[in-house]
Amino acid sequence: MRRYWVFRGVKMIAFAALALGLLGYAVMALWNAVLPAVTGLHAITFVQALGLLVLSRILFGGLRGWGRRGGHWRARMQARWQQMTPEERERFRDALGSRACGRSDASARPSQTE
Repeated sequence: MRRYWVFRGVKMIAFAALALGLLGYAVMALWNAVLPAVTGLHAITFVQALGLLVLSRILFGGLRGWGRRGGHWRARMQARWQQMTPEERERFRDALGSRACGRSDASARPSQTE
């Protein structure tokens, strides 16, 4: 069983390295194809493209990791939902249904299982 997890870990590391390499190559190719001709900037190397990927992750993605996003919101909403009375839940569904994706009719509502 332990060998299975080791093999799985090696596969994941290999996949991550492959994905990083492909993304780095795509950034380098796009930069070198577009920006030198349009703006006069110099061509970049593969290592510089990887640096751009890391920099964009820091600037636009933050340093919060790759975990589930919005999990704290979901838990809070579930706690609120559990504390609502059936009348409050119905009012909430009606208010949400009038705004969300045109699903305001009663047939589009999820069935109440509680």
